[in-house]
Amino acid sequence: MTNEESELLYTNPYWRILIYGALIFAALLFLLPLYVMFTTSFKTLSEIRLGNMLSLPQAFTIQPWIDAWGEACIGLTCKGISGYFKNSILMVVPAVAISTILGAFNGYILTKWTFPGHKLVFGLMLFGCFIPFQVVLIPSALILGKMGIANSVFGLIFIHVTYGIGFTTLFFRNYYYVFPTELIKAAMIDGAGFFRIFFRILLPSSGPIIVVTVIWQFTNIWNDFLFGVSFTSGAQVPITVALNNLANSSTGVKEYNVHMAAAILAAAPTLIVYILAGKYFVRGLMAGSIKG
Repeated sequence: MTNEESELLYTNPYWRILIYGALIFAALLFLLPLYVMFTTSFKTLSEIRLGNMLSLPQAFTIQPWIDAWGEACIGLTCKGISGYFKNSILMVVPAVAISTILGAFNGYILTKWTFPGHKLVFGLMLFGCFIPFQVVLIPSALILGKMGIANSVFGLIFIHVTYGIGFTTLFFRNYYYVFPTELIKAAMIDGAGFFRIFFRILLPSSGPIIVVTVIWQFTNIWNDFLFGVSFTSGAQVPITVALNNLANSSTGVKEYNVHMAAAILAAAPTLIVYILAGKYFVRGLMAGSIKG
């Protein structure tokens, strides 16, 4: 099909209706599970037992949301994810910040302050990105135990920073690779040192790749389940593990409305991040692909 035929086909109103109709149908199909979760979270258990998941709540209630967020404990069974939500915040914010800063410095060093063997170092860091999570579980557990930070939020921060450095270094290295070296040399001639060049020249122009790195790391760390369930327990677990424990701790009647509300609360931060910064994420990826 030639370009002229493609343009005529796209400008045809019937063809455009067909395309947009298919896209709308796909979007509705994709959003259907979210709709079911949202409506179910406002229903009573008696209404849920009647079936018809697609119906709107007949007896609207916010009690499931209160139970999902609360900290009510009966014996050893706790209902609520607010404390674990705090654990995830305390884990994600420093892990994202530290891994992003280290990745920026690594990318800067590996492109503008090269040294003998820098390609080998970058290759080894890149290799770390492809190591499956399951392979590092036992060595990581041993290291956390020897460091005395096992079963703690600090241990999870250490693990996520270590595992994320390879990705953040890759992003910043590709972004800085074609940054004009002449600017760096001119700054060195004017007396600027390592940190001044980084903070005054490179970092101010790194906005797009910083957004990409932060969103990537935030999403991966917040949604992580394997590291959380492997290295923490009890009150130290992140929200993903707490959500799983909440769904499996119910005895007798399953409180699907509470589970749905808790799942939405757990997913809300990543949804908000993508809604607010999604367009910048795409721009950053495009900038990195052009520069890299």
